[in-house]
Amino acid sequence: MTDLRAPFEPFACAPGLRLEAHERVSKLQVEAINARLDRLELLIERLERRLWLAVYGIVAVILTEALQGLLQAAP
Repeated sequence: MTDLRAPFEPFACAPGLRLEAHERVSKLQVEAINARLDRLELLIERLERRLWLAVYGIVAVILTEALQGLLQAAP
């Protein structure tokens, strides 16, 4: 049996165009959100490094004070 339908060329209809436009906008939004997340992750990593530097600095000051106290106590 042969196919009786004539081979029609696809045509652009309003709902189809709206759907394609919506898909493009959604894709752009997802890409923008991913770019923002990447920037946020980078900022969080930098903040974490700074936080650890501050913690190590505070620990160093405390240990220095303790060492100075020990040196002053023992003549």
